[in-house]
Amino acid sequence: MKIPNAFELLKNYFVEQPKAITGLKTIQIYLYREVLDYTVLRTEEDREINTIVTPAMIGLGEVKTRVAFLGSKQKAVESRQLERLLRTSAEDAGYKIEECYLKDHLCLECPRCGLFGGTNASSSKKTKSNIKHRIAYSTAFSLDSVDDLREAITFNGISDQSQTTGQTLGERVAVKPGTFFPSIVTLTGVTWLEVVLVLKTLLSSHKYGAESRIGGDIRNHVVGIAAGWEEVMTPLEFTLEMQAADEMNEGYVERIIQRYAEGAGNPEKIRVLNSEELSQVLETARKQPLDREFLTAAFDHIKQMRKEQESK
Repeated sequence: MKIPNAFELLKNYFVEQPKAITGLKTIQIYLYREVLDYTVLRTEEDREINTIVTPAMIGLGEVKTRVAFLGSKQKAVESRQLERLLRTSAEDAGYKIEECYLKDHLCLECPRCGLFGGTNASSSKKTKSNIKHRIAYSTAFSLDSVDDLREAITFNGISDQSQTTGQTLGERVAVKPGTFFPSIVTLTGVTWLEVVLVLKTLLSSHKYGAESRIGGDIRNHVVGIAAGWEEVMTPLEFTLEMQAADEMNEGYVERIIQRYAEGAGNPEKIRVLNSEELSQVLETARKQPLDREFLTAAFDHIKQMRKEQESK
């Protein structure tokens, strides 16, 4: 497929065909994850949300205890969202694909497996090779202190017979609406079609955390894109810069990334999109139809990668 005009801005950082062994071409997507409902971000059985004490960087803020939005919790939601997006698009376009779902059956031949990676657990003698991920996540940290963001919510059980609540059954500790998590999703060795799929996935993912059946609404705002031969920033640096600046607009994010790019190992290879260019890329990704032509190209790329991998 012909690359869209807006994506020509990043053409030097795409690959024509995904490879099992990636090079250095890296694209980072910067976003704010905005909490819009009580969201439970926990991994332990004590029902407390995940927190971490973040250090102060030179000239940036102070030591603070923040809510931690673990990379694994972001990845799980978006991996499943991409699978649903591909499956629904294939049904709509009349394009036949193999079933693929986490843990029990990974097809290892679809764009989701090609991006997020997968391990073949088959006992067959003709076991396929594993796929290494080409999309990476890191822990995102809340802009504000955990003391300002955490709230314990009690809940009761209602008797169907008497219609009374009775005693309190328990409580859940959640992150309040209005919380922001500066976050970064990093792609390595990807095609422009894969970037479209990732952007569509980020923009359409809304339910995160435990107990998402009764909360967990989050809106992802893409506020920056940088490409190069390395990762320009980390989520912790992104958070501290946003806190110190007290600004949350694309223009400021661009200036921050440009400043960090100056200290990179290969600064001449870094391309940071400005606000207008970012808007063009996002609008193009939104409008790109996931039709039969697009799906055929995206799936064929991964199938070809697998053939090359198996031949070696």
